[in-house]
Amino acid sequence: MAAANRALNALTKLAVPAAVGLSLAQASIYDVKGGTRAVIFDRLGGVKDQVVNEGTHFLIPWLQKAIVYDVRTKPRNISTTTGSKDLQMVSLTLRVLHRPEIQYLPKIYQNLGQDYDERVLPSIGNEVLKAIVAQFDAAELITQREQVSARIRAELLKRASEFNIALEDVSITHMTFGKEFTRAVEQKQIAQQDAERARFIVEKAEQERQASVIRAEGEAESAETISKAVEKAGNGLLLIRRIEAAKEIAQTLAGNPNVTYLPGGGSDGEGGKSNLLLALGGR
Repeated sequence: MAAANRALNALTKLAVPAAVGLSLAQASIYDVKGGTRAVIFDRLGGVKDQVVNEGTHFLIPWLQKAIVYDVRTKPRNISTTTGSKDLQMVSLTLRVLHRPEIQYLPKIYQNLGQDYDERVLPSIGNEVLKAIVAQFDAAELITQREQVSARIRAELLKRASEFNIALEDVSITHMTFGKEFTRAVEQKQIAQQDAERARFIVEKAEQERQASVIRAEGEAESAETISKAVEKAGNGLLLIRRIEAAKEIAQTLAGNPNVTYLPGGGSDGEGGKSNLLLALGGR
């Protein structure tokens, strides 16, 4: 019995140091997951300059602390309402893909903390948007959107680099104007459509006039040609026209069952042509 008590007491004495040791071991181990980096804060030396990469690492419990940063690219929307060069109100939304510069994470932690993007991006985004938009008229913001976006991107990259923030992409996702400008644009479009319609009507009338002139000139030339031909041919042409007309009349009457043709026996005074006696049937 005494031996068992002594063994129990020995185990109890060992359990306390073992538990303390296990707790210290767990506290001295930390993991840096994929897509993250860590910065070490030392109570004696401050923030260390070295950035800890992914994996499992050790630190001195209580004396050191690991601050983990997500270094993957993250999106953020920045919205503002500002005035253009011609004093039109413009509402803009900017989409920014950003991440921290990994080598400057210790400095970011010292100056801005873990919520660096919340502290920096809205302020510099609004500043850049207001400055760039004020250099363009409202109409230029629409027609030169790519140029405006490029100017905003270049200026925002420059400002973000001052805070050790890398921007992967900057783009304008939303742009609206005040009611007065929108109404003016609609009225301008309607006026342009009316002007196009009026110009089409004028062009159509001009083409019709030119066609009438060309047609009249053609008819006059045709009449002149026929007149010259008649003068040149004399009575021969008239005789041919008369014979053609007689043939057409004869063909028309031939199809009528009430018409009978009788041969004539004499000759007329124009060269001995046969006379036709037409007798209507049934009379």
